[in-house]
Amino acid sequence: MQKPFWKSSTWFSAPTFNTYRQGRFIVAELIAPHRVLTTSSCVGGVSSDIRHLVNHQSCEASGHSERGAEIHKLGLDGYHQSVCEELGLSAEATAVMGTAANMIYAAHEIAEHGELRVDAIVTAGVEGNAVCAGDPAQWIETPAGWNKLTHAAGTINSIVMFNQPLKPEAHIRSLVTITEGKTAALMELGISSRYSQDLATGTGTDQVCVAAPEAKDCYAYSATSQHSKLGELLGLAVRKATKQALRWQNGLEPSHTRSVVHALRRFGFSEAAFLDAMRLRLSEASMSLLEKNRNAVLYEPQVAAAAYAFASVLDRVRFGVIPASTARDVLRYQSATFAASLSTQVEKWYTFWQQLDVCMDRPLDAVYDALASGWTAKWESKG
Repeated sequence: MQKPFWKSSTWFSAPTFNTYRQGRFIVAELIAPHRVLTTSSCVGGVSSDIRHLVNHQSCEASGHSERGAEIHKLGLDGYHQSVCEELGLSAEATAVMGTAANMIYAAHEIAEHGELRVDAIVTAGVEGNAVCAGDPAQWIETPAGWNKLTHAAGTINSIVMFNQPLKPEAHIRSLVTITEGKTAALMELGISSRYSQDLATGTGTDQVCVAAPEAKDCYAYSATSQHSKLGELLGLAVRKATKQALRWQNGLEPSHTRSVVHALRRFGFSEAAFLDAMRLRLSEASMSLLEKNRNAVLYEPQVAAAAYAFASVLDRVRFGVIPASTARDVLRYQSATFAASLSTQVEKWYTFWQQLDVCMDRPLDAVYDALASGWTAKWESKG
C-alpha cells in the first residue's frame, strides 16, 4: 500500500504519538488508544475513537475570498469530509481544526517532570480576530443558521498531548488551564482586542484537541489545575508554544511589541493617525525629519513605557479603579513623561506638564501634543 503523502515528512516522534508536517497539514497520529477532547465540528466532544488530530491551513489570512466562499459553501461537515479525503483518513476517527495560519510557523513545546510529559503544538494568528471575552459578537446563530458571517483572520489552534492517562474530570479541567495558558501569552505580549478597548483573551475562532492515552493498568492523574505539577507543565507548554507561534506568524516578540502603536492600538492609536496628528503640530522641517525617523519615536523604550502607563491608567479609569475626577490629572502626568522622555530633557518634565492638558473625550490628543512637544524640544530648542 502506498504511503500517504503526509507521512513523507516526519516532524517529530513521541512515546505515544507521531507528528507529521507536510504542506498545509500537521497530523498527529496516535500510536495507542487515547481519550480525545476536541472542538472539531464533526467529531467534537469526548471520544475514544479518534486516531488522528489534524491542523489544516484552509486559506490565507487576507485576500483569499474565493477560497473562503468555497469552504463556506461546503459547510462544516463538508469541509471536514474534504480534509479527511485529501489525507486519506477516516472522517469518523479524525479531528480537524482549520486556520489561516501557516503550518511552517507551528510551535512545539515540551514540558517534563519525572514520568510526566506534556506536548503542545500551536499555530496562532491574532492580527484580525483577537477578542476579549465579553466583547460585542460579530456572529449570531439561530435555529435557521448563521444570519451574519464576518471574515475573521486569526485563530489559535492547540494540539495538546499528555503521555499519562487522565481521569475524566482532569481531562475536562485541562481545558481551563490550556485557555489560561494561551491568555497568559496574549497578556504578556499585550495583544489588543480588535473589537473593544480591552486586551485580548484569545480569538473568536480558537480550537483545541487534547489527547491522553487510555491504559487501564496505569495510574490516571486526577488534577490538571495550576496547583498540580501536571497543570504547571500544561500551562507552561501552552504558554511557550503560543508565544512562539505568534512570533513566527505575526512577528510578535518583545522587540516588536515595544512600541507606542502596540501599547495604544486598542484606543485608536496607529502610525497613520500619529503622522496625521504630527503634521498639524510640527513645522515642515521637523515633520520631514520625523517621517524619516518615525521608529526612533514609536519604538523609543522610555516613550513606549509611557505609552503602556497611559494605557494602564485609561484602563483603571474605565474600570472604576481610579476616580474619574482624578483621571485628567493622572493622564497629564503620563503625557509630560512622554514629552520629557522623547526630548531627552527629563529635567524639563515640569515645564512640559505646565504646557500640556488632557481632554477626557479625546485622550490621545494629549499623547500627540506631548510627542510633538518632545520632538520639537529635542531638535529645535537649544541644549
